[in-house]
Amino acid sequence: MVHLASASLASLWDEVTGTQPDPDLWVVVATLAAALAVVVPPALWRTARNAITIAHEGGHGLVALLTGRTLTGITLHSDTSGLTVSRGKPHGLGMILTAVAGYTAPPLLGLGGAALLAAGRITLLLWVATALLVALLVMVRNAYGVLTVVLTGGAFVLVSWLAGPQVQAAFAYAVVWFLLLGGVRPAFELQARRARGGAGDSDADQLARLTHAPAGVWFFLFHAVSLSSLIGGGRWLLEL
Repeated sequence: MVHLASASLASLWDEVTGTQPDPDLWVVVATLAAALAVVVPPALWRTARNAITIAHEGGHGLVALLTGRTLTGITLHSDTSGLTVSRGKPHGLGMILTAVAGYTAPPLLGLGGAALLAAGRITLLLWVATALLVALLVMVRNAYGVLTVVLTGGAFVLVSWLAGPQVQAAFAYAVVWFLLLGGVRPAFELQARRARGGAGDSDADQLARLTHAPAGVWFFLFHAVSLSSLIGGGRWLLEL
């Protein structure tokens, strides 16, 4: 019995860490088109942006933990806003990195996903994403947030366990394209709200207070990370 269990675990490990064949180019292009169709139209984007908020707040939370802060909780709201609360020094490098992590997390996750897909690690990407969502779920503190994370994680679980290789590949590429494309739009939206006199306590404003560098510097960083991730990740996905 122990031998069978060990053999099963070894087989599962090989499946997760092994490589899978690349999908046809038309699948890669079709998933790019599908991601664009979700990110560009305002009506669809208002709903899909919840997934970007999950990555955004998850980025805050992960970096808070990595820099030694105490993560208190994460809330996700139906208007696609979110809040991550951590305890620690209200200034210093840890706080700065935690604030930077929000708008940079979705495109960097997309870039990391593109690297995995370029290496043929489709199954590994799906499992890593599921594990990150489970870890995030533990820290979510409101019902809407729990619902959105459970639904998102459930989609990954269903595809990972029940779908065939072609469906898994298409799903993985669609997710990565969405992160790369969807990671570009929020910083521009934030700039537009600030130009209208709103969002006075945004991540960029908090960083300006923490570092005494203008908020525009941080917007430049957000745009540089998101656009360079899109270009680099897109080249990997399209094998250019």
